[in-house]
Amino acid sequence: MSAPLPLQIAVDDLERWRHGAHPPAILDVREPWERAICGFAGSIDIPMAELPGRQGELPADRPLVVVCHHGMRSLQVTQWLRGQGHDQACNLAGGIDAWASQIDASMKRY
Repeated sequence: MSAPLPLQIAVDDLERWRHGAHPPAILDVREPWERAICGFAGSIDIPMAELPGRQGELPADRPLVVVCHHGMRSLQVTQWLRGQGHDQACNLAGGIDAWASQIDASMKRY
């Protein structure tokens, strides 16, 4: 079994991880109107309120980084997922806004 993930990771950690040998899945829990502004290509898009009924869409074979706008909703979701047995879920601290400001300046912000 792999080592447990921290509850939260920084955007620079995600940047390195995404380009590594075993990239994580990204779960975007924002609303569709938010994802229309910006997002991660290839993310799993499930609004926070829909997640309890859609857990089956989450991969069980790799880590899951949960994202939202500023990292608050995704932190709640990460804690909930861990309580449901998804031990390899972690939150992106600062959310997609931190990603846009620190990693990808071309990403739209809102």
